Amino acid sequence: MKTKTAIIAFLIFAILLAAPPIALIFTGHSNLLVPHFWLMFAFITGLTFLVMVAIIITKQVNPENYAQTFLATTVFKLLACLAFLVVFIMKIKVDKPVFVGNFFYLYFLNTAFEVYVLLRNLRNQNLK
Repeated sequence: MKTKTAIIAFLIFAILLAAPPIALIFTGHSNLLVPHFWLMFAFITGLTFLVMVAIIITKQVNPENYAQTFLATTVFKLLACLAFLVVFIMKIKVDKPVFVGNFFYLYFLNTAFEVYVLLRNLRNQNLK
């Protein structure tokens, strides 16, 4: 997957990921979103973007380290998200079930996108 294609795919993914929360806000169900949801959205989605860019750049520069980069950036993303969650929970009073639902919605869908990028890159690699 080329860098430009991956960035366009990421932007489409981010827009699709933001659509359900926006729909909740406009339909009057904003109680299903934690306060400062968009901060959490920006943080997790930004980390996913950084992971994706690191993976693509590593593939172009040094393809042998592709898998190690994917694992290292995924571990970094997990630890950064956990640190963010600790600070977020300590600073902002949240409804716990809503918070868990919002976090898992963002984290797992972003992780699924990372795996999609990984599989697309591996598939392209096998075609050569």
